[in-house]
Amino acid sequence: MYFLGLDIGSSSSKVSVLDANTGKSIASTHYPKTEMAINAPQAGFAEQAPDAWWQAIKSACAELFDNAAFDPKQIEAIGISYQMHGLVCIDKNQQVIRPAIIWCDSRAVEIGDKAFKSIGEDKCLAELLNSPGNFTASKLKWVKENQPELYQQIDKIMLPGDFIAMKLTGQSTTTASGLSEGVLWNFADNNLADCVLAEYGIDKALIPDIVPSFADQGSVTEQAASELGLRAGIKVTYRGGDQPNNALSLNVMEPGEVAATAGTSGVIYAVTEKNAFDPLSRVNTFQHVSNTEQDKRNGVLLCVNGTGRLYSWVRSILNTQDNAPSYPQLNAMAEQIAIGSDGLVMHPFGNGAERVLQNKNIGGHMRNIDFNRHQLGHIVRSAQEGIVFALKYGFDVLTDMGVSSQVIRAGKGNMFLSPIFVEAFVNSCQTTVELYDTDGAEGAARGAGLGLGYYSNRNEMFNGLSLIEQFEPDADKVEQYAEAYLNWKANLEL
Repeated sequence: MYFLGLDIGSSSSKVSVLDANTGKSIASTHYPKTEMAINAPQAGFAEQAPDAWWQAIKSACAELFDNAAFDPKQIEAIGISYQMHGLVCIDKNQQVIRPAIIWCDSRAVEIGDKAFKSIGEDKCLAELLNSPGNFTASKLKWVKENQPELYQQIDKIMLPGDFIAMKLTGQSTTTASGLSEGVLWNFADNNLADCVLAEYGIDKALIPDIVPSFADQGSVTEQAASELGLRAGIKVTYRGGDQPNNALSLNVMEPGEVAATAGTSGVIYAVTEKNAFDPLSRVNTFQHVSNTEQDKRNGVLLCVNGTGRLYSWVRSILNTQDNAPSYPQLNAMAEQIAIGSDGLVMHPFGNGAERVLQNKNIGGHMRNIDFNRHQLGHIVRSAQEGIVFALKYGFDVLTDMGVSSQVIRAGKGNMFLSPIFVEAFVNSCQTTVELYDTDGAEGAARGAGLGLGYYSNRNEMFNGLSLIEQFEPDADKVEQYAEAYLNWKANLEL
């Protein structure tokens, strides 16, 4: 028996097949092989075509299933992970009305700020645990105000994962966890956020039916099965946003456990049993996928939009030949430079409005450039340090809220492949870091097994999850990184 995990990202879509008995991924791939385009029709806008995500899943499955050493007909359940906070609008025929407004789009910041004041800041924080901010609900309000002819055609709104689930099953559904990430969930009432719907003039009928994160969410249709090379009738049994799902992938399910990831964006995600919130909404609380009526589980999410995005930008800027330098080559450059990058400072805030900066869009900065001292290696190292320091900036907020931890788990991928990044992260945040051999697609496959009922408990679900490396802070380096962080922070102009 096998479980299929789908991870729909803004850079690529990943698929993984998990052996139910061993708990090991037996096949995985991603598509496209280069970063998927993000369209920016205006400054601060970020859009993608939802059908492009479906095409990416089709291409990845075709690659995975062709000449596979396993029988795809033995796949029994599918789990879905997806880029959070996006807005997909479909009509009554389940056709996409406009490009999806994705997570790093900043167009709705002012709308959310206005609603925060209009609804009442205390009410928002007590019931929503967030400002309406630049999240899905505010993006829908932008469409309502600026594209009324398109808004009138909307039958249902969806998150990216809801759209993929619809393509698989033909059913329009969502989850409470997903609605919370769109700031459409009232934590006090454990129901839809009527105050946000009323403020924005949004009809409840636009919200799809709500299904549990782990449950029978529908069966793969004949058409979807034909397109993906699967058999019809396979159950879709799990759905989670990429950061709750990343936490699940790393067995971060209970209060006091913390996960991190550093892909296109960088995230630290702490699980708590509290309805915790930051008064300035620099970090955000959403319902975790492991939440139940009996055991409250929320995830407090710190996000920096421009982590891996900054690093890929640096790589492209250094492209002086036919091919840009590889990431291992960049890491080798960084290793030649001392901690602190000889005073060169980089702020990774060039990928839209940043929640940790109270939804300001200050852009990316490189400061204190000395033409006589700073070389390519300084730029590369300062980029990695700048990413870490931005995460440290937000980690301090989590610490003040009492939801941080002395141990952080992460998958060994993306920025965590860089020794310099890991060293800077461990010593700046002064935490132990555990790196595991897993990713979001594998986690989604595990979630599918739990949702199907194949796994009866947590231990069974994480059988096969492998710890690769563990890193501890170094007292001497802690001091050096603390000094470099203070210099970075002193140059941060908000």
